Amino acid sequence: MIKQSKWVRAHTNIAFIKYWGKENEELILPKNNSLSLTLDAFYTDTQVSFDEDLNKDILFIDGEEQDEKALNKAQVILDLVREEADIHDFARIDSKNHVPTAAGLASSASGLAALAGAASLAAGLDLSKEELSRLARRGSGSASRSIYGGFAEWEKGTSDSNSVAIPIDKADWDIGMLFIIVDDGKKDVSSTEGMRRVVETSPYYEGWISSATEDLAAIKSAIKKQDIVEVGEIAERSALKMHALNLSANPPFNYWSPESIVAMRKVEEFRNQGYSVYLTMDAGPNVKLIGKASQMDELYQALLETFRKEQLVIAKPGPGIQILED
Repeated sequence: MIKQSKWVRAHTNIAFIKYWGKENEELILPKNNSLSLTLDAFYTDTQVSFDEDLNKDILFIDGEEQDEKALNKAQVILDLVREEADIHDFARIDSKNHVPTAAGLASSASGLAALAGAASLAAGLDLSKEELSRLARRGSGSASRSIYGGFAEWEKGTSDSNSVAIPIDKADWDIGMLFIIVDDGKKDVSSTEGMRRVVETSPYYEGWISSATEDLAAIKSAIKKQDIVEVGEIAERSALKMHALNLSANPPFNYWSPESIVAMRKVEEFRNQGYSVYLTMDAGPNVKLIGKASQMDELYQALLETFRKEQLVIAKPGPGIQILED
């Protein structure tokens, strides 16, 4: 007998207030709250089938079977669903990543959020958004925020039960993002290793925690006012402080490339020209511009003088998790 879900779609998100460091690595409990914007341009569609004839869990992404390493995070979610639903069958996961070629955008947030939705659906569990957020978090911390559209805050909590994301704002105002993809190669230092090294060795880590709390309160106020300048300034500050932590670790490390600096300089140029545009960067060299959605086409055209078309992607606020109808 096969228990199969409908296709479930989840979009990826970009953190405006970063989390950088885990309180509990097994449960993926963060050291600080974070806040992100879910985007329309990048998403994952996933279907899960529990099948009594399977002798192991299998994962297909874009039609290609994945190795054990890729399956590990997914199995954490599958095992939690099986335990909750009292199911003992192995599962087949089929995922389609709708991410622009060479985007260099980590798809773990959308992928594991979609998996949480599809696996619980196949198992017959009727989970709330909060319960889905908690489940997705166990696969990838950022996936907890992809359950919701617009702005979402991941509350660090104190245990598995209360570390969940909550919706903050629909982002149905003039805000958008533009991605400058400078490199999609494998990182020398993974996010997990980078966080661990910073927490253990940076002399500035306690300052990061206290300032992240202040930044979070300030950006929530700015979002409520729909103040793109204040939102952008705070998000840029959060990103640069995160990367400064990496330089202060022992041994130090850095995710930037020479092209990252070129992209960052373009943001400064745009501001000097009067645009309300700011940058954010995650654990990688790619630069994301935050600004007015109504101005993104102009910025895109200007960036074509420096970057190739395939390096640029415009994104607007996206929806929360969805069950796709046949």
